Amino acid sequence: MLTIRFNRVGRKHRPSFRVVLQEHTVAPGGRHVEVLGSYDPTSKKSVLRQERILHWIEKGAQASLTAHNLFVREGILKEPKQKVKMPKAVAKEAPVDAAEESGKK
Repeated sequence: MLTIRFNRVGRKHRPSFRVVLQEHTVAPGGRHVEVLGSYDPTSKKSVLRQERILHWIEKGAQASLTAHNLFVREGILKEPKQKVKMPKAVAKEAPVDAAEESGKK
């Protein structure tokens, strides 16, 4: 399955991304089928090839959540934005010492 997602190309502390079409099993920095645009998150500036993005979505390519939200913001897609799900932090339980446990009895 093909997916449209970001590929980071910026310097350290200066992110910049390419919007690329890749096989979903390939690493994000790996080989891509086509470059569909670019996005600079510091200035919120994007250059996107709208006709090629719509072409690949019609062919069955899936956009990542962040790429989908960018396309909605730029007016390429008319669907609502999707929530980007972040994993919840798991609270670690403190181990109970045997000495403390025996003192409670």
